[in-house]
Amino acid sequence: MVETPSTMLDLGTEAPAFSLPNLDGKTVSLADFPNAKAYLVMFICNHCPFVKHVQSVLAPLASRFQAQGAAVVAINSNDVENYPADSPEMMKDEARLAGYTFPYLYDETQQVAKAYRAACTPDFFVFDKNKKLVYRGRMDASRPGSDIPVTGAELTAAMEAAMEGNTPPGDQLPSVGCNIKWKPGREPDYFG
Repeated sequence: MVETPSTMLDLGTEAPAFSLPNLDGKTVSLADFPNAKAYLVMFICNHCPFVKHVQSVLAPLASRFQAQGAAVVAINSNDVENYPADSPEMMKDEARLAGYTFPYLYDETQQVAKAYRAACTPDFFVFDKNKKLVYRGRMDASRPGSDIPVTGAELTAAMEAAMEGNTPPGDQLPSVGCNIKWKPGREPDYFG
């Protein structure tokens, strides 16, 4: 496990478009949510202990904002040849067990992760209704092995603000998690 922080994509960046397969084989695109009040794009995977650590809060948090009109998607960009626990077949089981109500998409080429400058799992990106980035970073201060409870407070505050057309409050701190498992030779150049 390589503990990796978010790259902290520039605020105001327009959400990179994507079209990726969902667990049922149907393609899901950012354009499928034209009337969303806000957009939450998460880079997660099945096996990461940092994702497992926040799962119990992540599923209900996402469901709550979906019910309020937000578009929520999760993307797995890991190299499944070397990390078979992150395969699309295993993603189906993970989504069911975790109670994910949002599309869980597979980024086989890793191009979407690169477009978002995603670095770790989990990595969170909140966009306003105009698809401009208003928050990127962590869910909250909790980490595996810490005594800090998982609350989702920072991501919740960011989503609430974005849904109301406001700027998220406070400092934005990077998420920390396992590095995205890049395919050999496909590592992005934004870590230098």
